Amino acid sequence: MQIKKFDSINVVPFIDVMLVLLVIVLTTASFVSKGVIPVDLSKAKSSTKIKKVQEITLSIKKDGELFFNKDKIEINELSNKLLKYKKDIPIGINCDKEAKFDNFVKVIDILKDNSYTNLGVITKR
Repeated sequence: MQIKKFDSINVVPFIDVMLVLLVIVLTTASFVSKGVIPVDLSKAKSSTKIKKVQEITLSIKKDGELFFNKDKIEINELSNKLLKYKKDIPIGINCDKEAKFDNFVKVIDILKDNSYTNLGVITKR
C-alpha cells in the first residue's frame, strides 16, 4: 500500500473562516468600546429630561489619605461634608488594597453613624 504525499496545503477554507471571525470581532468591538448600542431615538413632545444621579466617591489611599470625590480631606471633616447630601445618595468607597483596614472601618463607622446606607465598595474585576 502506497501513502499519498501532499505537495501543498489548501488554505482557502482557513482564510474563509478567519475572515468570518474578523467580521464578528469588528462588529462586536464597536459595541464594547462605546458601552451602548447606538440607536437613533424618536422625538416626543411629552418627554422629560432625566436628572443624572449624583454619587459620592470616597477614596482611601495606601498611606491613609482620604479623598471626597477628588478633594483631599481629613477623616474628621467627613461628617461635615456628608451633611450637605441626602441620606439615600449612592456612596462608592475606593480603598487601596495596601491601606490599613482600620482606615476603612473608620470611614464605614462615620457613614453608618450618619445613617448613610446606600454604600458600595468599588473593586477591580
